[in-house]
Amino acid sequence: MLISVILFLVGLALIIFGADYLVDGASAVARKAGISEFVIGLTIVGMGTSAPEMVVSFLGALEGNADIAVGNVMGSNIFNTLLILGLTAVLMPMAITPGNRRKDIPFNIAVTVLLLLLVLKNFYLGGAMKLGRGDGALLLAVFVGYMILSFRSGKAEETEDKEEKVIRTFPAILMIAGGLAGLIVGGRLFVDNATDIARQLGISDKFIAITILAGGTSMPELATCVVAAIKKKGQLALGNILGSNVFNILLILGGSALITPLSFASIDPVDMGVLVLSAVMLLTAVFTGKKNVLDRFDGALLLLVEAAYLVWLFMKL
Repeated sequence: MLISVILFLVGLALIIFGADYLVDGASAVARKAGISEFVIGLTIVGMGTSAPEMVVSFLGALEGNADIAVGNVMGSNIFNTLLILGLTAVLMPMAITPGNRRKDIPFNIAVTVLLLLLVLKNFYLGGAMKLGRGDGALLLAVFVGYMILSFRSGKAEETEDKEEKVIRTFPAILMIAGGLAGLIVGGRLFVDNATDIARQLGISDKFIAITILAGGTSMPELATCVVAAIKKKGQLALGNILGSNVFNILLILGGSALITPLSFASIDPVDMGVLVLSAVMLLTAVFTGKKNVLDRFDGALLLLVEAAYLVWLFMKL
């Protein structure tokens, strides 16, 4: 067990330092390119921190295991919004810009609803809850279009901190690459050794699956958002989660469905309902508590829904 504990701590250290380098590097690139930190979070950081979900889902699809691909993405998106953004907002309230309100948050809702409609369409037309290859191609096409539009309209809107240290472009890119590598490798070490320690302590596999493994692939997002909150870069944190959620549905589920049609037969209506609710709650945060801010009240509500969902999952065991 000693080796597992040491590797667990090494993984945790890599996650913490990786997130720190990633946030600083991404912010520097945003300033140099004149692109908002939100768009950098939405694209580079969002896609990079979703690499664990992509690997797990694509491997699951290649092996013909649709449950892994589907469950991994749905669980990750729920965890991202309810727990990670909830915790981040409690630590450091985040401003919601007019662009977030008009475009980014509604698009996150639209993508989530699109996934639900495609699955229901196949159920009513063919009697099976699934995503076919045609659905996968549509999701991928939407993803490409959204990324193009995001970069074209992603000029910096927020005021940057003029006292922040200046990092040159090449070192900043190295920081992003190194930070992502630290997050991915550290996340893998963290999950594998936490699971090993839990099993050696006699904790059941079902409990491990719902706790350690369910949140394990979202560790990069969690670390990045917490570090961004501490550094008062709320837009980077918000962009990271929205980008990760969009990336998960459009690219990961879309790509997985192209590899093999994905069955949603094992997905409970409550799971899908919580997925949609988590997306909608970001929009309601614009009007509840302090307007146009994802504040501590909104964060507490997100965490409360996550707690209720976890209780429901435990009751199903």
